[in-house]
Amino acid sequence: MIEATVADIHAALINEHVTIREVVKQYLERIDAYNEELNAILTVNPNALDRADELDAKLAAGEFVGPLHGIPTILKDNQNTADMPTTGGAVTLEDSMAPDDAFVVEQMRTVGAIIIAKANLHELAGGGTTVSSLGGQTRNPYALDRTPGGSSGGTGAALATNMAPIGFGTDTVNSIRSPASACNLVGLRPSMGLVSREGTIPVALTQDMVGPITQSVADAARILDVIAGYDPEDPSTAQGAEYIPESYTDYLNPDGLKDTRIGVLRSVFASGPESEPVVEVAEEAVVDLETLGATTIEIDAEVDVDALIDSFHVGSYEQQAQFNDYLDSLGDGAPIETLEAFVEAGEYDPSLESGLEAALEIESPTDEPEYFERLYRRNRFIEELYDSMAAGAVDALFFPHQKQLVAEIGDDQLGRNGFLSSGTGFSSITVPGGFSKEGVPVGVEFLCRPFDEPTLFEVAYAYEQGTRHRCPPEGFGPVE
Repeated sequence: MIEATVADIHAALINEHVTIREVVKQYLERIDAYNEELNAILTVNPNALDRADELDAKLAAGEFVGPLHGIPTILKDNQNTADMPTTGGAVTLEDSMAPDDAFVVEQMRTVGAIIIAKANLHELAGGGTTVSSLGGQTRNPYALDRTPGGSSGGTGAALATNMAPIGFGTDTVNSIRSPASACNLVGLRPSMGLVSREGTIPVALTQDMVGPITQSVADAARILDVIAGYDPEDPSTAQGAEYIPESYTDYLNPDGLKDTRIGVLRSVFASGPESEPVVEVAEEAVVDLETLGATTIEIDAEVDVDALIDSFHVGSYEQQAQFNDYLDSLGDGAPIETLEAFVEAGEYDPSLESGLEAALEIESPTDEPEYFERLYRRNRFIEELYDSMAAGAVDALFFPHQKQLVAEIGDDQLGRNGFLSSGTGFSSITVPGGFSKEGVPVGVEFLCRPFDEPTLFEVAYAYEQGTRHRCPPEGFGPVE
């Protein structure tokens, strides 16, 4: 099962080379063999093999329940599951049980996906290095002295080492695409309003998004086919319902970069010795884009992503009220009732302290004039981003996801560019761009206008197929 795609697994099942139980068992064996070294997985689903047997029986009877029939899947442990705790990586929430699955999880199970495990994360998705009071520090399998990015780094480390073929993250600032970049994977942040966030522990719903982390662009498209759609429990999804094509896989075109115009957002490439390894990879990627048929356009806009975060990130404004609403939705399954009680328990990782203190100062964002100022500045920047893309007549923007290599354990992750998407609601995807000389993965990002995922998949798939940078880390081969 090393580097097996959804199509590979289905071909093996259909040709009777393997059963679903055998597939699931192989991935569980990999978790058992490698998780102690990586700290990627928090909970293994005790019902996974039973579900595999049910799906094997359906397959033997000629019933294929959906496009992910029998495919093992790892969730980030801030997505509700009725059959396993949803902890957010927090000791305080270790026994927290949701009454039902999150909307996205239900959609995945309906089409045959098997949730085999839930992954570690930066506690409450509150940082970018994937450390939690419940799971400890997750390690990057390509460089064990470095973090796997975050906050969805458990999913990233697990998929990089083939503990499952597909998985999920959530993203408030960078948190799907950061571990994809750091772990040589594909990370898709869908347009705001395309995928439901219902049943996910929130940070700030103005920015929160759920999306796939995979080893290939094709599998990300397959997952988006399943999870995109209207959910009345998340009214934002009414915006995207009319833009969903018959299948996103129709846009997996190996020649998808030909005759496209790709805007190179040079102002976020950064400079200095700490950024040199990333810039080298990104500059090579620009040459590859041109070789693959794209016209690259230098975008003149001066963008300071850190300044944008300071200007209109709303996490501390929304977190307390929305987290309290989430706890209320759990009913009797909630071990605490409020964010204040979570803080008073004092069991969280120290990296959360300043963020939690800021959130506790704001009971309701609508009582804060600065909150509305931030939303206003956000809308102004969205207009500027549209203008920059229109002025260059570009189909997508291109830049390195991070200005620097992923942080060493114990350091903060600096210089991430993912807020260009999370702060605006534009669609984006991070794909493997290559490696530093030390062998640390570097991800590159494409950003498209809202609901233009078809273009996003075209250019990302063509780049992926034309460069083939994805490869598994050394030291995590077949389990004997």
